[in-house]
Amino acid sequence: MYFLILRGAISYDSSDQTALYIRMLGDVRVRSQVGFEPERRGSHPYLGVDFRTLHSRAESAGSIPARRIRRLFSFQRHLLSSRLLRGVPHLNPLHILDEDYCGQAKCMLEKVGSWNFDIFLFDRLTNGNSLVFLTFHLLNQYGLIELFQLDMVKLRRFLVLVQEDYHNQNPYHNAVHAADVTQAMHCYLREPKLAQSLTSFDILLGLLAAATHDLDHPGVNQPFLIKTNHYLAALYRNTSVLENHHWRSAVGLLRETELFSHLPVEDSLSIERQLGSLILATDISRQNEYLSRFRTHLDENDLCLGHASHRHFVLQMALKCADICNPCRPWELSKQWSEKVTEEFFHQGDIEKKHKLEISPLCDSEANTIASVQIGFMTYVVEPLFAEWVRFSDTRLSQTMLGHLGLNKASWSALEPEASGSSEEGESEPGRATEEPSSRALSQGSQES
Repeated sequence: MYFLILRGAISYDSSDQTALYIRMLGDVRVRSQVGFEPERRGSHPYLGVDFRTLHSRAESAGSIPARRIRRLFSFQRHLLSSRLLRGVPHLNPLHILDEDYCGQAKCMLEKVGSWNFDIFLFDRLTNGNSLVFLTFHLLNQYGLIELFQLDMVKLRRFLVLVQEDYHNQNPYHNAVHAADVTQAMHCYLREPKLAQSLTSFDILLGLLAAATHDLDHPGVNQPFLIKTNHYLAALYRNTSVLENHHWRSAVGLLRETELFSHLPVEDSLSIERQLGSLILATDISRQNEYLSRFRTHLDENDLCLGHASHRHFVLQMALKCADICNPCRPWELSKQWSEKVTEEFFHQGDIEKKHKLEISPLCDSEANTIASVQIGFMTYVVEPLFAEWVRFSDTRLSQTMLGHLGLNKASWSALEPEASGSSEEGESEPGRATEEPSSRALSQGSQES
């Protein structure tokens, strides 16, 4: 066992609008020393609130009750993946796909570096296994499987268990989001500055961190866990609760599958530590901390990618960009993600109402709209981050992302008055549909970088 000392908390100026918005997304608490221990999968009971209602949906008569717990226990998931790898068929085998669909998925992987990559289509073509197929393909494409002598069976099992530990009932924080972030990370790793400087070890860390950065996400945010007295909040002392849990869960799977057991102990521990450093950087409450540091480096022009610490910091910034890059995607993809994340926010708000808890900001469906949530997120979180990223890497891809960001923000701004108007006229015109902006107005010129 070893220990990681977390850095002190950063305080925000209450007059700063950006800081206020970020604090709405995640509560900032005092950081302290936290002992490292990988977490066991399937061992996280929720306290204070009956979480069986978290993902309940109206179901037709005669169907499985909504309150039934749909997550498999740890030993069941282990058995499932083990049977799969031994070639024993089960109801939904990962490797058996319709030949036509499998061929189309392979064709899509040939363009996995395109910013227009449709992860939703790819997930359908792979029968819901986009994270496994995409991550495995990228690790192989970069030559990392051979270079690090990764056991194919252990790697496959690790990726299967990672995908299993994402909650597919979450509208947003699920395995498809993880696959999307991994694909975006691949695009950034191929940018000239990074491609010329990153080592194979850096690339391995970046891809693994992207694939596991939201592992076992419960579909609610940190303030919710704190006010419901969830034991994870107490375990991590209200500090980067979710990110610490994602990291420990990822390490638990690495150790369970013994993916790096053939490496020297110091190397495997180094992988775990640096993986944690990358995942912890995705904590939205620390956005200003990382952004200020990034801006200072760019102002002083002192980023030297020949230094391992500077390369690691750039990897942290790349993962942060990949994690919130949805507003920078083409409208057809960006709009779907916006709807999904807002659905998850509003679902949390409904639970808070039901249990008479204070409704978290952005989670009240009566006070917010998809458009208002997205405009605020783009203005105070996405635009400042990507403005600095473009300063660091001013490439065709970066300009494409900024172009989509501006067009998508304009599209949501155009929809916002209509949303307000339709709510006022809802009783007189209940069947009126909100007109969407034409996708043809958006740039479709982004090519594979």
